[in-house]
Amino acid sequence: MTFEKTKKLANGSVIPRLGLGVWRVQDGQEVIDSVKWALETGYRLIDTAAVYKNEEGVGEGIRLSGIPREEIFVTTKLWNEDQGYESTMKAFDESLNKLGLDYVDLYLIHWPVKDKYKESWRAMEEIYESGRAKAIGLSNFHKHHVEDILADAKVRPVVDQIELHPTLSQVPLREYLKKENIAVEAWSPLGQGKSLENPVLVEMGKKYGKSAAQVIIRWHLQNDIIVIPKSVHEERIRENFDVFDFELSQEDLKVIDDLDMNERLGADPDNFNF
Repeated sequence: MTFEKTKKLANGSVIPRLGLGVWRVQDGQEVIDSVKWALETGYRLIDTAAVYKNEEGVGEGIRLSGIPREEIFVTTKLWNEDQGYESTMKAFDESLNKLGLDYVDLYLIHWPVKDKYKESWRAMEEIYESGRAKAIGLSNFHKHHVEDILADAKVRPVVDQIELHPTLSQVPLREYLKKENIAVEAWSPLGQGKSLENPVLVEMGKKYGKSAAQVIIRWHLQNDIIVIPKSVHEERIRENFDVFDFELSQEDLKVIDDLDMNERLGADPDNFNF
């Protein structure tokens, strides 16, 4: 069984389908180790953000790995208080500086801050045109937010990174994004750990000789979703990557689809106050 481990984005950039997320990972040794372990295991996508306050450690982990920069896909994100044209430019420079990199592979607007995200997008288009971000996209944007960006974007977003897990499968948004050729990327893909205890998923894991986490990650991958599970444990980081040697049946994919309860664990992009 062959499975393409990368996905070509609409602008031609190639993103790994499975990466390491570092939300809530401490800067310093914890994030350095996590990034190094992931890269040693075979991950080539590392996803951070300004607000995670660990970009320096991510950059250090990348350097210490010894893996050539061009083989690693690095994503970071523009935080809410930095939105607006000038402040986006400044925030991007700060992120690059902290990462210690000449460019990032993907730069995202973290949340759709009302009356600001379009100005931010204008700055991001310029950053993209300068080559310092190889691709630009969105995070936590509902359909109407994406439509607002597309209405007068010179450069189209290539990714929307959204909360997505078995109990929040976001099918209507996924279908819309697919139609617009915008890749879907899942944050909290394991439901912040809650999905790991779901008896349906635990049992399904036994059937395939895999963990519930591996089953969920595979479900994302087979649904053409880019997925960035987070862990700070070497064994778990390795386990999360060991998902390319089995395939969920169509019946089992549907069983997982049916777990959807439209249950958000994070904020609603139409109603957040940070």
